[in-house]
Amino acid sequence: MTMHRPAEVFPSLPEALRAKGYRITPQRQLVLGAVETLRHGTPDEICAEVQRTAGGVNLSTVYRALELLEQLGMVTHTHLGHGAPTYHASTGEDHLHLVCRDCGSVIETDVAIADALVAQLAEQHGFDTDVAHFAIYGRCKACTP
Repeated sequence: MTMHRPAEVFPSLPEALRAKGYRITPQRQLVLGAVETLRHGTPDEICAEVQRTAGGVNLSTVYRALELLEQLGMVTHTHLGHGAPTYHASTGEDHLHLVCRDCGSVIETDVAIADALVAQLAEQHGFDTDVAHFAIYGRCKACTP
Protein backbone atom coordinates (compact mmCIF):
# COMPACT_ATOMS: atom_id res chain seq x y z
CA MET A 1 0.00 0.00 0.00
CA THR A 2 1.05 3.57 -0.53
CA MET A 3 2.74 5.19 2.45
CA HIS A 4 1.45 8.68 3.21
CA ARG A 5 3.49 10.85 5.53
CA PRO A 6 1.39 13.08 7.76
CA ALA A 7 1.57 16.76 7.02
CA GLU A 8 4.18 18.34 9.23
CA VAL A 9 4.74 21.91 10.20
CA PHE A 10 8.31 22.68 9.23
CA PRO A 11 10.27 25.21 11.24
CA SER A 12 11.58 28.31 9.55
CA LEU A 13 15.06 28.08 8.08
CA PRO A 14 16.65 30.12 10.91
CA GLU A 15 14.97 27.91 13.54
CA ALA A 16 15.98 24.70 11.76
CA LEU A 17 19.58 25.85 11.34
CA ARG A 18 19.92 27.05 14.94
CA ALA A 19 18.43 23.79 16.25
CA LYS A 20 21.16 21.81 14.46
CA GLY A 21 23.96 24.22 15.36
CA TYR A 22 24.40 25.72 11.88
CA ARG A 23 24.86 29.36 11.01
CA ILE A 24 22.18 31.28 9.15
CA THR A 25 23.83 32.50 5.96
CA PRO A 26 22.41 34.65 3.20
CA GLN A 27 23.40 31.95 0.69
CA ARG A 28 21.33 29.30 2.46
CA GLN A 29 18.35 31.64 2.64
CA LEU A 30 18.74 32.52 -1.06
CA VAL A 31 18.94 28.86 -2.09
CA LEU A 32 15.79 27.96 -0.16
CA GLY A 33 14.05 31.01 -1.62
CA ALA A 34 15.09 29.97 -5.14
CA VAL A 35 13.76 26.42 -4.61
CA GLU A 36 10.44 27.85 -3.42
CA THR A 37 10.28 30.31 -6.34
CA LEU A 38 11.09 27.72 -9.01
CA ARG A 39 8.93 25.01 -7.39
CA HIS A 40 11.05 22.38 -9.22
CA GLY A 41 14.62 23.17 -10.16
CA THR A 42 17.94 21.54 -10.91
CA PRO A 43 21.01 22.82 -9.07
CA ASP A 44 21.97 24.80 -12.20
CA GLU A 45 18.52 26.42 -12.37
CA ILE A 46 18.60 27.16 -8.64
CA CYS A 47 22.06 28.69 -8.99
CA ALA A 48 20.89 30.90 -11.86
CA GLU A 49 17.93 32.07 -9.77
CA VAL A 50 20.18 32.85 -6.79
CA GLN A 51 22.65 34.70 -9.03
CA ARG A 52 19.90 37.08 -10.12
CA THR A 53 20.29 38.78 -6.74
CA ALA A 54 23.66 37.45 -5.53
CA GLY A 55 26.06 37.11 -8.43
CA GLY A 56 28.91 35.84 -6.26
CA VAL A 57 27.18 32.59 -5.28
CA ASN A 58 28.62 29.65 -7.20
CA LEU A 59 27.30 26.19 -8.02
CA SER A 60 29.32 24.42 -5.31
CA THR A 61 27.75 26.72 -2.69
CA VAL A 62 24.31 25.84 -4.06
CA TYR A 63 25.06 22.10 -3.88
CA ARG A 64 26.29 22.41 -0.27
CA ALA A 65 23.22 24.43 0.71
CA LEU A 66 20.87 21.95 -0.99
CA GLU A 67 22.54 19.05 0.82
CA LEU A 68 22.09 20.78 4.18
CA LEU A 69 18.51 21.84 3.41
CA GLU A 70 17.70 18.25 2.48
CA GLN A 71 19.24 16.98 5.75
CA LEU A 72 17.04 19.47 7.59
CA GLY A 73 13.98 18.13 5.75
CA MET A 74 13.22 21.47 4.10
CA VAL A 75 13.83 20.35 0.51
CA THR A 76 13.77 17.02 -1.23
CA HIS A 77 14.87 15.83 -4.61
CA THR A 78 13.67 13.50 -7.29
CA HIS A 79 15.05 12.39 -10.62
CA LEU A 80 12.85 13.58 -13.46
CA GLY A 81 15.07 12.30 -16.22
CA HIS A 82 18.65 11.34 -16.89
CA GLY A 83 20.13 14.68 -15.86
CA ALA A 84 20.66 16.33 -12.51
CA PRO A 85 18.17 15.79 -9.69
CA THR A 86 15.29 18.21 -9.37
CA TYR A 87 14.76 19.86 -5.98
CA HIS A 88 11.53 21.13 -4.48
CA ALA A 89 10.40 22.36 -1.10
CA SER A 90 9.27 19.64 1.28
CA THR A 91 5.60 19.75 2.07
CA GLY A 92 5.45 16.72 4.35
CA GLU A 93 3.22 14.99 1.81
CA ASP A 94 4.43 12.60 -0.87
CA HIS A 95 3.31 13.43 -4.39
CA LEU A 96 3.76 12.17 -7.92
CA HIS A 97 5.35 14.25 -10.64
CA LEU A 98 3.66 14.47 -14.02
CA VAL A 99 6.32 15.63 -16.49
CA CYS A 100 5.39 17.02 -19.90
CA ARG A 101 7.73 15.70 -22.59
CA ASP A 102 6.98 18.70 -24.83
CA CYS A 103 7.23 21.80 -22.62
CA GLY A 104 8.98 20.29 -19.58
CA SER A 105 6.38 21.48 -17.07
CA VAL A 106 6.03 19.47 -13.86
CA ILE A 107 2.65 18.99 -12.22
CA GLU A 108 2.33 17.59 -8.70
CA THR A 109 -0.54 15.25 -7.95
CA ASP A 110 -1.65 13.19 -4.96
CA VAL A 111 0.00 9.77 -4.65
CA ALA A 112 -3.41 8.20 -4.02
CA ILE A 113 -3.95 8.32 -7.76
CA ALA A 114 -1.40 5.49 -8.03
CA ASP A 115 -2.79 3.32 -5.20
CA ALA A 116 -4.23 0.67 -7.54
CA LEU A 117 -0.94 0.41 -9.48
CA VAL A 118 1.12 0.25 -6.28
CA ALA A 119 -1.16 -2.47 -4.87
CA GLN A 120 -0.96 -4.47 -8.09
CA LEU A 121 2.85 -4.23 -8.19
CA ALA A 122 3.02 -5.42 -4.58
CA GLU A 123 0.60 -8.29 -5.19
CA GLN A 124 2.07 -9.55 -8.45
CA HIS A 125 5.76 -8.85 -7.90
CA GLY A 126 6.23 -8.28 -4.17
CA PHE A 127 7.50 -4.83 -5.18
CA ASP A 128 7.43 -1.99 -2.64
CA THR A 129 7.03 1.15 -4.76
CA ASP A 130 8.67 4.41 -3.69
CA VAL A 131 6.01 6.81 -4.94
CA ALA A 132 7.86 9.86 -3.59
CA HIS A 133 10.34 9.40 -6.44
CA PHE A 134 7.77 8.49 -9.06
CA ALA A 135 7.56 10.53 -12.26
CA ILE A 136 5.07 9.89 -15.04
CA TYR A 137 5.91 11.26 -18.48
CA GLY A 138 3.39 12.36 -21.07
CA ARG A 139 1.87 15.58 -22.36
CA CYS A 140 0.26 18.30 -20.31
CA LYS A 141 -3.15 19.73 -21.17
CA ALA A 142 -1.60 22.74 -22.93
CA CYS A 143 0.57 20.56 -25.20
CA THR A 144 -2.05 17.93 -26.06
CA PRO A 145 -3.45 18.49 -29.54
